[in-house]
Amino acid sequence: MLHVLTHPLAAHALTHLRDRTTKPATFRTLAHQLGLLLALESTRDLPTRAQTVDTPLEPHSGQVLAHGLVAVPILRAGLGLVQPYLDLFPDVAVGYVGLERDHQTAVARSYYRKLPPLAGKRVLCLDPMLATGGSAVQALDLLREAGATDLALVVIVAAPEGVAAVEAAHPTVQIYTAVLDRELNAQKYILPGLGDFGDRLYGT
Repeated sequence: MLHVLTHPLAAHALTHLRDRTTKPATFRTLAHQLGLLLALESTRDLPTRAQTVDTPLEPHSGQVLAHGLVAVPILRAGLGLVQPYLDLFPDVAVGYVGLERDHQTAVARSYYRKLPPLAGKRVLCLDPMLATGGSAVQALDLLREAGATDLALVVIVAAPEGVAAVEAAHPTVQIYTAVLDRELNAQKYILPGLGDFGDRLYGT
């Protein structure tokens, strides 16, 4: 259920995201580039339906998207992955799940949730870093409870521990990532990782 990007641009952008000297403005540009590649990969199998249009010369039967798409970032870092979906899918709906990680316990607490209707739509949960998997599992639980059945998780960097946690709790959920890193350290941060994504994205 794990899909890892193999595009050379993804490797290039990821290397510069990891660089501790990369400034927030450049970090945001690189995150957007990776987000576009992940958006394309995570929607590759969207169902389509036939639709006939009139070209300037004759009628033509083509294909259009059959169902709606919902992007749900986990606040706040997940906001960095929303714009690519807005750029590519003008009719996408956006929901929000607020989870905050306790840096001492590494356990997330829920503080906000605002979701559009999810039934019958592809729902993509967006969270740049999949570390322990605790936040992702909690968000996926909330989305299931809200009616999501066609559900996927989109991240930039994943740790094996987080992948295992998601697969154990939600074995049918596809995981899309730019890279699978080595491991978590004692503080539950991904190694080699790229630090705190939200802090680096927003310069805080």
